[in-house]
Amino acid sequence: MRIALLTYRGNMYCGGQGIYAAYLARELRALGHDVHVIAGPPLPELAPGIPLHVIPNQNVFGVRHPDWARRERPLSLLAPLNLFELGVSRFGVFPEMQTFGLRLLLRWRELQRRHRFDVVFDNQSLSWGLLGIRAAGTPVVSVIHHPLHIDREADFAIDPRLATRIRRTLYFPLFMQQQVAPRLDRIVTVSEASRAEIQRYFGIPEKEVPVVYNGTDTDLFRPVPGTPIEADLLFVGRTEDRKKGIGTLLEAMAHLPAGVTLKIVDGRIPDDGLVPRLIRRFRLEQRVVLHRSRMLTTEELVRQYSTARIAVVPSFFEGFGFPASEAMACGLPVVANAAGALPEVVGTSGEAGLLVPPRDARALAAAIRRILAEPGRAERMGRAARARVQRLFRWSGAAVGLAAVLEETVRAAHRRPRPA
Repeated sequence: MRIALLTYRGNMYCGGQGIYAAYLARELRALGHDVHVIAGPPLPELAPGIPLHVIPNQNVFGVRHPDWARRERPLSLLAPLNLFELGVSRFGVFPEMQTFGLRLLLRWRELQRRHRFDVVFDNQSLSWGLLGIRAAGTPVVSVIHHPLHIDREADFAIDPRLATRIRRTLYFPLFMQQQVAPRLDRIVTVSEASRAEIQRYFGIPEKEVPVVYNGTDTDLFRPVPGTPIEADLLFVGRTEDRKKGIGTLLEAMAHLPAGVTLKIVDGRIPDDGLVPRLIRRFRLEQRVVLHRSRMLTTEELVRQYSTARIAVVPSFFEGFGFPASEAMACGLPVVANAAGALPEVVGTSGEAGLLVPPRDARALAAAIRRILAEPGRAERMGRAARARVQRLFRWSGAAVGLAAVLEETVRAAHRRPRPA
């Protein structure tokens, strides 16, 4: 097949979507498919031989006045889609998913004439533009890692004020995605937990949504022998993302012995953000280390995993959970909430990690205490964790599963009657 793989943000260090796109492109190509990545900035780092087509934007979301006008060609902001992005972003709307799809649609005739794609695979932009591409005759499959409704509900649970509800409802393009998803040729997802939520929020029956688990690069994510231990516990993730559960973890620290330490790896911790406030509230200044590097390479992230004994993933929901699988690949046991896909990744046997009820700081502390109290237990669980990832979560296996879905979709599209 000739596959157009779309990702509205391609950077591998701004979230899981960039990792997903880059690895799947590589592995689909290894299977013999001709994969072209079509991405918005920041751009992905692709394996040699994979063509990249750039869909530019002006990157105005979150940029304060007058900084958004300080650019080489400020008049370019007057172009219709650029002006739309600038205008709606002033009201807190995140427009990149909508405008990525519309800009792609404007270029689609030229791209399709040159490359003759058999199928489009969308990395959860679920943009209006996909409906135009499908109407032009190319089947479209999209992955939904998890419905964005879950992010909004997590924000509501933390701050139920009306102003927050309005702001977060404006931010997420929920109406667009609810309209687009059921009208595509196929939806695929990355866990059983996400499949259930897709039925709940999009009305697409679970039986129509295949699950293809993500992979984890165990050649890259591996134990680094000789790395000094700098903390007992490690949290990796965006702490301002309320569904990541950092508040529960810091509260759990208050229930642990004073000698237990925590390192938080997040390059985007605001000085007045959630973490500094909670550290002060629970008096953890001497027990929590913040690793705030904004340019954290993958190699440095791997080393950070080796500086702790246990990884903690207190998320209220994960569509898959790269911080859990990456930590496991690096030989760390995981203590995680029994929420979302985390039981599917960590396992329920207790061999590779322990699961606790969500939002229960005392239960989280008790699980951590059990592992730390038994000499050698963390190391044994860490070895089992790495073996589990190597066995179940390989990118080559993800590519085989996804290719089967795409091939089936292409065959079904060829059988579909053409409009007169």
